[in-house]
Amino acid sequence: MTDEIVYGINAVTEALRGKRRAFELFASPPPGSDRRFAKLLELAAEKGVPVRQRQKQDLFRLCGNEYHQGVVLRVEPFPYADLDDLVAAWKGAEAGVVLVLDSIQDPANLGSLVRSAACAGVLGVVIVKDRAVGVTPAVERVSAGAVETVPVARVTNLVQALDQLKEAGYWVYGLDQDARTTLYQQDLRGKVAMVIGSEGEGIRPLVRKSCDLLLSIPLTGGVGSLNAAVAGSVALFEVVRQRLQSGG
Repeated sequence: MTDEIVYGINAVTEALRGKRRAFELFASPPPGSDRRFAKLLELAAEKGVPVRQRQKQDLFRLCGNEYHQGVVLRVEPFPYADLDDLVAAWKGAEAGVVLVLDSIQDPANLGSLVRSAACAGVLGVVIVKDRAVGVTPAVERVSAGAVETVPVARVTNLVQALDQLKEAGYWVYGLDQDARTTLYQQDLRGKVAMVIGSEGEGIRPLVRKSCDLLLSIPLTGGVGSLNAAVAGSVALFEVVRQRLQSGG
């Protein structure tokens, strides 16, 4: 079995709290006292994870960049969830949100979207296998460890995945800047699957056809589009706003 690395204080902390087996923690303590760093080392000790002291340049070589914040954790590979199991578990719920990502390629966007999804209380995230980024160490860091707290399913056929969600009672909405109906005009309570397209092309044609309704985000400034991660976050928290307003 191969292993992976997780780096950055938040990402490593959540990985230690999560279900993945952790093999060892490489650490370069910062000068002075750092409460977050100290708590992370305590957590590693509680989990029985060996701590290896290393220089910062060693950590740079391990993760390939300078954003490690003094910690790199060696863990087993990221455990993608099985969509069939997730849909079966979600089927009986009266309400809930699933974030569906169509061909997101930038690790920073995927990490940001998963972090927003975790903050918005989504049931899970669905991503595609081909021509899209998966959960990498960079995604883990940008998500601040949120990938350890939200189920992420990786599928080959996104259209079939949307059909599964529809059969389970979900309304599928896609973000499209040319859509006539805006995000703020649609009732987004109940069971919602929100589809966000790729950074350059948006939602692919077949996936677009599988959406029950396309929604736009009104823009009033001089720029014609939002970053995929920002647009997805706006959509998720409009769902949250509507549910809080209705008491749901």
